[in-house]
Amino acid sequence: MSLPLRLKVLSGRFTVCRFPSGAALPSWAMEGPLSSITRTEDEVSVICAVELVPAWVQREDGWRCLKLLGPFPFSMVGILVSVLTPLAEARVGIFATSTYDTDYVLVKDVDLARALDVLVEAGHTVEL
Repeated sequence: MSLPLRLKVLSGRFTVCRFPSGAALPSWAMEGPLSSITRTEDEVSVICAVELVPAWVQREDGWRCLKLLGPFPFSMVGILVSVLTPLAEARVGIFATSTYDTDYVLVKDVDLARALDVLVEAGHTVEL
């Protein structure tokens, strides 16, 4: 049984960008309603509003973002699995990221309506 969660669909469309390891962060990567930067020894990934990104940047456009309405304590178990399992069973691809307080799940724009139906059917509440 999954945890019943509340989710909110963030306005706008998002993209996931890829930069080489050690790349300097462009100023636009920190703007918009959501930006998430992950730096590893292999790459730098940036999630941000699609309209901020120059055309030359390697990226995957067409994402919508679902915010899990937290905050959630670190001791709480099963938060993401409660959302990801029904989406996986419905064959909806995701890109997830987390902050200190909560989690964000991106789904492709073409899958958004189906994803929302699946999540509501799984017992979650979705705010548009």
